[in-house]
Amino acid sequence: MSPKKATPAIDKSSLGIHAKAVIKGERRFENVFQSVTRMILEDSSKIEKITVNGRNTYDFLVFRDGTKYIIGMYDEINSFVSFVKDASEGGSSSEMAFVLIGEPGNGKTYFVDYLNGLYRSFIAQPANRRYTFQFSNLDKLGGYGRITSIESQTFEDPMILAMNLHESRDENIEYLTRHGAKDKDIDTLYMNYRPLGACSHYIWDQIRDYANGDLAAMLDFIEVVPIPISETRGTLTGKFAAKDKITSSAVDLLGDESITRLLHVTDTNNPYRFDLRRGALARVAGGGIHFADEIFKNKRDLIQVYLGVIQNRTIEIEGFKWPLDTLIIATSNNSEFARFLEEKEQAPIVDRCRLTYMAHNTDYKQQKKLTGFAIGSQQKTTFTQEELHLDPNLNYAVSVAVILTRMPPSDKLTPIEMMKLSAGEVAGEKSIKTLAEVINDLNNDPDITRRFGQKGMGHRNLGRALQILLERSETQEGKCMYAGDIFTALESVILDYVQDPNDRAKYQNDLKIGRSLHRENIMTAIFNAYMDEPTAIEKDVLNYVNMVIGIDAKNLGPDKIWTYKDPQTGKLIPLKIDETFINSVESRLGLKNEEQKQSYRTTITKIYGQKIIKDPNYNFMDNNDLVKAVTDVRLKSDVAGAGSLVGALSNRTNEENQKLHNRMIDTMTNKLGYCGTCSQKTIEYFCTQDDAA
Repeated sequence: MSPKKATPAIDKSSLGIHAKAVIKGERRFENVFQSVTRMILEDSSKIEKITVNGRNTYDFLVFRDGTKYIIGMYDEINSFVSFVKDASEGGSSSEMAFVLIGEPGNGKTYFVDYLNGLYRSFIAQPANRRYTFQFSNLDKLGGYGRITSIESQTFEDPMILAMNLHESRDENIEYLTRHGAKDKDIDTLYMNYRPLGACSHYIWDQIRDYANGDLAAMLDFIEVVPIPISETRGTLTGKFAAKDKITSSAVDLLGDESITRLLHVTDTNNPYRFDLRRGALARVAGGGIHFADEIFKNKRDLIQVYLGVIQNRTIEIEGFKWPLDTLIIATSNNSEFARFLEEKEQAPIVDRCRLTYMAHNTDYKQQKKLTGFAIGSQQKTTFTQEELHLDPNLNYAVSVAVILTRMPPSDKLTPIEMMKLSAGEVAGEKSIKTLAEVINDLNNDPDITRRFGQKGMGHRNLGRALQILLERSETQEGKCMYAGDIFTALESVILDYVQDPNDRAKYQNDLKIGRSLHRENIMTAIFNAYMDEPTAIEKDVLNYVNMVIGIDAKNLGPDKIWTYKDPQTGKLIPLKIDETFINSVESRLGLKNEEQKQSYRTTITKIYGQKIIKDPNYNFMDNNDLVKAVTDVRLKSDVAGAGSLVGALSNRTNEENQKLHNRMIDTMTNKLGYCGTCSQKTIEYFCTQDDAA
């Protein structure tokens, strides 16, 4: 073949135009790992360094976008990013699958679905668009009946065709050079070289014979087209869910011989007689993501198919091969994976997987966002279509309750301390280093279920509890999802859905701790309502902190007035140091002698210094012990103790008590976000001794 004859026609061909665009950088030719890596890491402003459970890690903000984004999963996302980055650089990950293993309802499938959605949006951008090619005018060749055009079954990139135009590599390089490729460009392109798939190679040879090797004439049969991006058709991103052992077969993954095509194709040796698009893999073979849901539930022959696909990155049927460019992500629950491992002969596929054990979310602040997703963004209504109110304490109550079930037993930390440290809060004298040590010890256990965050009530159980709360007659009649009822709903879920008796006993005990935290939350709300001020207790807590800092100030005069700079407003504020108030709070905290008090004050001052630098709005409201102590002191000084307030609110036979009750209800409904039902129920709960510590 003479290249000189072909030169004029090449520039006008669909393939020539595409090759020039790729070499100029107007279009992309990269494998799926490079695309996903670029999607995550291209914008450096979307990568942040953070500290999680006392350990430095990275947060990739591309996963934190949208109305229903990924919450937490820091370790798992870091593992995934490291996996695809290694694969994009030609590492061993390129011959492996990424497998997420964990309990049901902890977000494995949601993570993969979210990633697939991100990838579809990324590829839909014109600069990132993926292309393939199709053979046109096949009626000229003959032997294809009424089939006049054939698209590459595995959505091969046009540059793969450009690198396989001739049998000689040198001639293919010459073709690319004529379109502007330099030596560096050639090296970059050939890093992603793959042979053509069986049917594309067969048809291209037929075209070569028909055109007598004239490249210009051959390229008239080629048309470059964009790869369709469709979630429902399974192109670019596709899912294969484990099916029944009888109905599932390798055909669902690889495809099979097509009777319809055999009616048109005259040559029975033509690989095009196999319909690869019938299988899930071919539809994502052109730089797509294949999601194998519950991979280890599949029967053995399918597992063997996956082993071949993961290791060789090819679809192989009856000796014909079609190379793949696919990122394979799979999920499995703990029990299925454990059962699979018992079958020792299945070890090779595990060796070909990057296993990541996905834990439940253990940060109750992050959990509040997840709970918000579970509750939903739309207005809730009753069966009679009346508006349904949400108790302002509901989200906190359910979030804390489920997080506590995810805290493993420990000799070094109580569940509450573990929960608070996981959320980056203060837990008395215990430091984040203690939590890091506990997590490190737990994560060295060969039993996966004993590791940090691996057991507990998942997102589905949380959703079930909310459903039970909604269907209760008290919720429907009161037109309010009252927070106090969520614990009864959670108990029902534990009884009905938790099978292990040890887990059931632990979760029920965790619920009791959750109830005690809910009561402390209610105490704060009641005090704020009593003071007719939404932030009354917060102000008193900050007053205590500022008094502790100011009591040793050098510029403190005999009038005991200390002037400090408010970190939020920057204004100077005078504060009267009330030593009686300070001592009362510290007595409530159980600090008996001067040494203990001084040590606690030093701790508070240290926390203030560390937190205020990062967050000027930090208010110490995460320090439950301090908040409870301040609340008790204020209740005692203002109404001669919580008992007196309980008595006043319980006994409304006299006019004063009735006025107090009405005023607090008014404050709760107009200033604190309560409705008539949950404000009344909250006051009634405060007046009882249920769940009292």
